[in-house]
Amino acid sequence: MTLQSRPLAVIILAAGQGTRMKSPLHKVLHPLAGKPMICHLLEMTGKLGAQKRIVVVGEAKEQVMAAVRNVDFAVQEQQWGTGHAVMTCREQLAGFSGDVLVLYGDVPLISCETIHRMKSVHQTAIRGQRPAVTVLGFRPEDGREYGRLVMSEDGQLEAIVEYKEATTAQRRIGLCNSGIMMIRGELLFRLLDSLDNQNAKGEYYLTDLVRLAREAGYFSAALETSPLEVTGVNTPAELSRLEELLRDGQDCVATDAFRHADEAGPSS
Repeated sequence: MTLQSRPLAVIILAAGQGTRMKSPLHKVLHPLAGKPMICHLLEMTGKLGAQKRIVVVGEAKEQVMAAVRNVDFAVQEQQWGTGHAVMTCREQLAGFSGDVLVLYGDVPLISCETIHRMKSVHQTAIRGQRPAVTVLGFRPEDGREYGRLVMSEDGQLEAIVEYKEATTAQRRIGLCNSGIMMIRGELLFRLLDSLDNQNAKGEYYLTDLVRLAREAGYFSAALETSPLEVTGVNTPAELSRLEELLRDGQDCVATDAFRHADEAGPSS
């Protein structure tokens, strides 16, 4: 199998109802530019030709399952973090060989162009090995709530550190984590099985896969996009603001900057 022919599976996380929307309607079903937010992602991933599309549901799952077609569903009964959400997809991904892209149902503006760029970075072999994990970063004006992408001098993504757990020096890093990542399918559950919840929130962080991959001798990569493209929606005001930006024709296209390692771990 060539790198270009590697299948793609997409996981869209949509388990939380989003109480800050103050609405009985599930957050990902709120309309943006005339269609539910999650439908923007489903249209985009359809154009990508994803072999599998899995929507992780939990709170008010019946609403999402009734509104979405042509996908598989995984149910996250307890919301124990992003890592735990992806763990619920084990059955749906059984036997899958390819790359796994993790998206968020309330981050609707990610583009095909950016995902193609992610795939390009993710498929770039250094000394016989591709990145285990490729993460999409951005540079917000105010990064106080975001995890930081800690890069090594040779361009590897060493770790993703949550803001609450970051040191003063790490909080000065401008490149932040969007949450969107691509993982080699053959490594995904091997790494997930090593996750723990020994952190401030007591949750299983998907971001810890970068550290675990490094400890296992693999490297990870990062690329950068515009803040607008990875803007999330948590409140009616944020949804209105995003609608306004789209009406004003704001550019969501990714920047052309990315970094990856010059050195790699063991070949695979």
